[in-house]
Amino acid sequence: METKKFIFYTEDDMFIGWMEEFPDYRSQGTTLEELKQNLLDIYKDLNADHIPCVHRVGDLQVA
Repeated sequence: METKKFIFYTEDDMFIGWMEEFPDYRSQGTTLEELKQNLLDIYKDLNADHIPCVHRVGDLQVA
C-alpha cells in the first residue's frame, strides 16, 4: 500500500486539508477520518483524469 502526505488544520470544528502533491485541491470533513476519505476520493479523481488541467507540485534542482 502506498502512502501519501496531506496537510490539514481545524477551523470551526471542521478539518480542512489537501494532498501535499495537489495543494490546489482542498476538502473538508467533520472528522479527520471523513477528511481522509474525501481526500482519497479527490486523489482518485485527479489521477483518473476526471478533473481537467490538474495543477501539480514538482521538484526543481537549482544547484
